[in-house]
Amino acid sequence: MSVRTSAKTVVFSRPFSLKGVDRVLPAGDYRVLTDEELIEGLSFPVYRRVSTMIFLPAEFHRPGSVELVTIDPLDLLAAEDRDAESHQGSEIDAAAPQVNQPELARAFDDTAALDACRPLHAKNA
Repeated sequence: MSVRTSAKTVVFSRPFSLKGVDRVLPAGDYRVLTDEELIEGLSFPVYRRVSTMIFLPAEFHRPGSVELVTIDPLDLLAAEDRDAESHQGSEIDAAAPQVNQPELARAFDDTAALDACRPLHAKNA
């Protein structure tokens, strides 16, 4: 049976987790390998995914130590989606205007507004 292997690099901008890995992984670049085997007997080449593996920093590592962990490609995709969502959320937060907290407090410390509310409050009491 013919097997082909493809490699790609996945970049995480925030710490992330994957099913089957019992720790939170740091942000960074991760190499992912996918093995596919040729389904024989068809009139055109078709490959079926056999496994997806990711290179992780070894849990008890010496410099340069890595471990190769088999993962579900759907779990990897979900982790990438979560990372992209959190990254987009931080971009939105960064684009929002920043308000100085003391200025904000002064804006809500309006005695005229409180005085305007007192007659209504007195009627309800």
